[in-house]
Amino acid sequence: MRKKELSAIFASFLLAGTVLTACNTSEKQASEGAEEKKQQTVNKEETKKESEIKEVNYAQVFQEATTELEKAKEGKEVDYDKVTNLYKTNLQSLVQDRDAEFEDKLDQHITTALQAGKEGTMDKVVVKQIFDKLMQKVFYTTMKHDFTEVDEKWGNKEEVTKEIEEAKGFYAILQSTVQKRDAAYGTNMVDVIAGGFAEMEKAVEADDQLGFALGKQVVDKTIMKTFYLATGAVPNGYATKAAEAAKKDKEEAKIEQAEGWAFYQSLFSYLNGHAAEEAAFIQQQFDLQTDSAKLDPAEVNKAFVRGFSKIALDEYKESEEFWGEDKSPITALEGALFIDIIGEDIKGLIGEAEYSKLTEKAQQYLEAAKAKDKKAGEPLLKELQATLQTVIEKAK
Repeated sequence: MRKKELSAIFASFLLAGTVLTACNTSEKQASEGAEEKKQQTVNKEETKKESEIKEVNYAQVFQEATTELEKAKEGKEVDYDKVTNLYKTNLQSLVQDRDAEFEDKLDQHITTALQAGKEGTMDKVVVKQIFDKLMQKVFYTTMKHDFTEVDEKWGNKEEVTKEIEEAKGFYAILQSTVQKRDAAYGTNMVDVIAGGFAEMEKAVEADDQLGFALGKQVVDKTIMKTFYLATGAVPNGYATKAAEAAKKDKEEAKIEQAEGWAFYQSLFSYLNGHAAEEAAFIQQQFDLQTDSAKLDPAEVNKAFVRGFSKIALDEYKESEEFWGEDKSPITALEGALFIDIIGEDIKGLIGEAEYSKLTEKAQQYLEAAKAKDKKAGEPLLKELQATLQTVIEKAK
């Protein structure tokens, strides 16, 4: 799945070592024979390295590293050299790949935090939370990478199935986070995600690329909902937890704030692309330079509600622009899923009855987009846009 630069490196090496013109044919043949042997050795080494990369058990290594870092909570000594070695040997290349793909700096954040933990310049529990939650972002974005690979390899069922299985493997590492939010909020996101993967697999069998794209959106946005419930939702998000802890224990508050910041990194870039003001405000609130006593969970929550509502509006706008194409129902589903992310918040702002109407219209619009029924879709779209604007105004 992960494309390394080895082939290019070895290709340049071989070009640089092109056989020099020999004095006679036998010397040239001998040289070419040596070059061929060298190329075989290089190819074997490349295959060996790629095999080693593929054999990394990310779940096991991640568990081993977090278990060591968890000792900080018990007041025990943490072996930072062990964690750093586990990270650099097994995880760093994956992090760097995602950094390059998504223009991120997670490797820098993780290595800095581990070094600060070793030097004692950062609270050891904070270090654990940063490592844990930023690695969760890496596993999440690697799932997104795998889904992109599926699109690129569509038509090759064996390769596509392999990419989906790999994505499921990375999701397995995140599943406990989803389960915790299900338990805290009474949601059923684990089942929803399982259903999304089932839809993807069914779509591959039926050679239905649109069906795959819709299943992918369900998985992706439900994981985003998980991160939202962990950060800005009331009453169990880390914004609320940090603010409450600040009233009695500043150290505990800073740990909760760090967890919120690290979890939020999985949402920041998406929010920032559609609602920059809200994204920046939430980032600033969770920033460890911000006094946790000044963290305002109500304002963080409202910023999230406005932000996700703006994203939903943008998705619906795209759906309208691409009417008649596959992208129209895909973005229509995304709009509905972003509404679902903040569903409980919307209920609180406009009432349960109005929220039910909103979700019903979102479903009807999705069906209209699938059927390319513009006459049915246009009035539904206007109603969806009007309600979302109302939500944004009420969340100010």
